[in-house]
Parts: sequence; C-alpha cells; structure tokens
Amino acid sequence: MFKSKCLRGINIMQGLKKKGIIISGLALSLLALVSFSTGNRYFEIVKNLDIFAELYKETNTFYVDEVNPSKLMNVGIEEMLATLDPYTVYISEDRIEDFKTQTMGEYGGVGAETIRLDDRVFISNLTEGSVAYRKGLKVGDEIIAVDGREIAGLTHEEVMAMVKGELKTDLNLTTKRLGTDELLEFNLEREKVVIPNVPYYGIVDSNVGYIKFTEFSNNGSLNIRKAIESLKKEGADKIVLDLRSNPGGLLIEAVNISNFFIPRGQEVVFTRGKVKENNNVFKTLNPPLDEEIPVGILINNNSASASEIVAGALQDYDRAVIIGQKSFGKGLVQSTRPLSYNAQLKVTIAKYYIPSGRCVQALDYAKRNPDGSVGKVPDSLKQEFTTKNGRIVYDGGGIDPDVEVVKEDMPKIALKLVREGYIFKYANLYASQHDTIPDARSFDLSDQEYNEFTTWLTGQNIEFKHEVEDLLDNIRSDAQEEQKLADVNGLLRQIEDNIHAPITDYLNKYQRLISNILEAEIAKRYYLDKGAIEAGLGDDKVLEQAIAVLNDSDRYTSILQ
Repeated sequence: MFKSKCLRGINIMQGLKKKGIIISGLALSLLALVSFSTGNRYFEIVKNLDIFAELYKETNTFYVDEVNPSKLMNVGIEEMLATLDPYTVYISEDRIEDFKTQTMGEYGGVGAETIRLDDRVFISNLTEGSVAYRKGLKVGDEIIAVDGREIAGLTHEEVMAMVKGELKTDLNLTTKRLGTDELLEFNLEREKVVIPNVPYYGIVDSNVGYIKFTEFSNNGSLNIRKAIESLKKEGADKIVLDLRSNPGGLLIEAVNISNFFIPRGQEVVFTRGKVKENNNVFKTLNPPLDEEIPVGILINNNSASASEIVAGALQDYDRAVIIGQKSFGKGLVQSTRPLSYNAQLKVTIAKYYIPSGRCVQALDYAKRNPDGSVGKVPDSLKQEFTTKNGRIVYDGGGIDPDVEVVKEDMPKIALKLVREGYIFKYANLYASQHDTIPDARSFDLSDQEYNEFTTWLTGQNIEFKHEVEDLLDNIRSDAQEEQKLADVNGLLRQIEDNIHAPITDYLNKYQRLISNILEAEIAKRYYLDKGAIEAGLGDDKVLEQAIAVLNDSDRYTSILQ
C-alpha cells in the first residue's frame, strides 16, 4: 500500500512536468507528502500553493513599479482569510505585541492611552498606579515629542510604537497641558502594564453590588471573585454583573466566573470542531462562591463570545436574570497556531454550545450571499431549547434577555460631539479651570455650566445637519442624475426651510444625554475610568431596571420559574 501511494505521487508529479507545469521546491515536497492521501482535495491545495508562489514571484520581478513584498503578501493573506470569518486572522511578527495586549490584557509601556484629534495626539486615559500616573501625567495632556523627536506628522500607530517597548527601558515624553505655558518633561521607565478588566465595583443601591467587567483577560475570574467578596462585606446581598460591550476573551475565564454561582461538576460549555481534539466539555471545578445570591447580568448588542457563555450558561441553569438587549451572537472559538518567522494564525477551530445545547452564533459564514455578504440564521432554522426549569430559549441569534430594555438611540449631534473630539476638548478646558470636583457619583453639571458648554460650542463653527437634511441631499443628487431636479427642487427647499434649526436647538433638546456624556468625560480627568463609570451610573436605565428586578423577590423568582 505504501509503495503504491509513493508511485502514484511520483506519477502525478511526472505527469505535471510533461504538461509543462513547473513545480516549486516547496510545492514538490508538499505534493510528495499529500499524494499519500486519497482524493483530489490535497492535490488542489498543492496546485494552488504553487500557482500562488509563482504569481507572487513573477509580480515582484516584472511589475512596472517597485513592490513592497511584505505588504503585497499581507494583503493577499488578509483578503484570503476574510472569505472565512472576521476572527480568523494572520498576525505578523510586528503585530504580536498588540495581539498579546488584546488577549492577555498587559503590555510593556507606561500606562498611557492616546487619542488623535486634529493631527495632534492627546493622552485619553491612564492606568491607575502606572508609572505615567505616578509621575503626574494627566488625561488631556498633549504629547509634543517622544525621546526628543517631535511627533508632528507621525501617525497615531507610529507614536504608540515609540511609547511602547521593552520593560525597564527609558522613555522621555514632552507634553503640553492646557492652562500651562511651559512644556512639561517626564522621564519614565517602561514597565509591565496590566489593563484592569474590573475597572469599577461598588454598592449602587442600599444592598445591590455592581461590577463592571470589560474583557475576559488573564485573572478576570480572580478579580471578579475579589469584587464579589468585597461587596458582600460591604453589605451587598444581590449582585449585578455588567457585561455590556464586553467582547469576550479567554473561554476558561468564562467557565470560572460561571462557577461562582453554580455547583461544582456542572457543564458550562462544550465545543465541536472538525478536528477531534477540539471537541471538549468544560465543567465547573470548584465549590460555588455563592449559590443562592440573586444575580442580574447586563448585556447589549456588543456583548459577545465569553460574555454570552456566562450569560447563556446562567440563563440555562435559571441562576441569573438577564437584562438589556439581545447579545451579539458569536458562538465561535479561536485558537492561535504558530507560523514561521514568529508570526501566528488565529483561526476559528470550533463552535461552542451552552448547557441547554444551543449555539448562539448569529451569522452563517459558510453560506454567503451571492454578493459576498453574510446573512443571519433565519428564524425558520432556529431551534427551540429549554432551560433547567423548562423555560423556552432559542439558538442562532445571541442571548435574548429575560427583561428587555429598549436601547436609547444616540442622536446624531451627540455622536458628532464625541467622534470629532468636542466632548474631549471641553473636558480638558473644564479641568484646567477647576482644581477639584465632587465625587464622581454626585457630580452633575449645572444648567449654567451646560450653557457655558453650548456657548463654547457655538464658537467652534461646527457644521451640523439634521438626518432629514442628509436624506434630502441624497434625493437631490438622485433627482439630478435622473434630470428631474428642476421638478423637485422647490419642494426640497421648502422642506429644508421647515426643518432647519441652529445647533443650539439640538443641544437644548438633548441636554440630558449630552450632559451625561460630558460629565463622565470630565470625571475621568479627576478619577480616571473608575470615575467615568461611576458618573454614568445615575442615569443608567438598564441598571435601574436590574436593581428593580433584584429588589422585587417575587418578580425575580417568577422570571426564573
């Protein structure tokens, strides 16, 4: 048998040569190996690898202009993987550190995050306790130079690459602070910076403990445990775990966090993939931290992956009430595979299923539309499952909340103020004029202070159009293409005259929402992330609903039964 397969492999190669097909050394070696396997699939793999290698070589040799070989290859790889799913990605050697930061929640640097506005780079956040924090850098400081090199003209990525680096190496930052005439110099030593995955926890009602959890990175379950134990000592007899906009992360952390509320030996998630070794069952390994305490879990459309495992598993065991909006719907598991030259491939290896047997994956990447887009799993294909107490739940579209709270849409004017940095800039100005503010929980802008903000904005010459005005512009453009503009232009102008309003009208209309956003940004200048989160709790409709459910024991029990 072995001899016959060898002969078949040799015959295939000889046949290709007779047909004038040149086989590269790499492809030749691969073909000799895979020819031992049955079927044409492996031959197709090697054939296309050889074509790709030849195409790559010929393009680099004969293309009229100079070609960057690495860039050309990276584009090819990324476009190829993009036909699979968004989570299967190539990680080149120069991106490894960023990948480690995302997955491990730590990096070598000084603990300063940055934002680019108007071609200038500002410090947007500081990690509490980091060297940047200890040395006196502040949120809102503008970076002028790094190690004596002015950063004007550099991209944001280039600046961050200069700031991050190996541990115990020196870094000099030259900054400018609003309200200070002279430039400030900071001599820092890079250290390991751990990004907090529990940036805030505290008592939000007389006896309700609240925990904000941002990503399932290293020590996530340990930090959640510490938060729960601390809150219980402060008198909390109910827990709210906020997983809103948590994109997920390490699966084992999701298992450990679920274990805090359900007994040892319970299945939390199982995975199924093409390769047998990726079929695994994950069960709780430890005694629960508290099997009786009422739990509310907050989710939204951006709660994904490991967040959905925790929310879904506790929902399946009827152990927590899920509150908010339907989750994202990512039921795929990724693993990293080493490649040559210190590169890696993060590849989707399996789908995960929670205890009821459902998979939350919402998008079917294997069955794309003719235009290449990906459709959601149709309702007709969704299956019905039941929780431990017999409640009906469904697969194929994320986790449905037990208590739905309609998401408050962000008005266009608020989005513009955030995205274009007006909120950030005014928070800097406010902090330069106020040495202190009350604690973040009780900090509120007065009407007078909000009016000062709107007065400042009117001096910024902001161009703003109502959504309907944008729609009218599109209609006018279409009418011009159809040579019908003269017929409708008068009517369009009449509509514009009726809806057009100065920007101050929109600022007044959405004062409550914009004021809340501004208060959180200002609080960050004094209390960092913890203050920004705490400042937003007072007007959090989803949290209010969670507190109401947890404080109504009859309602809480009836939902789970």
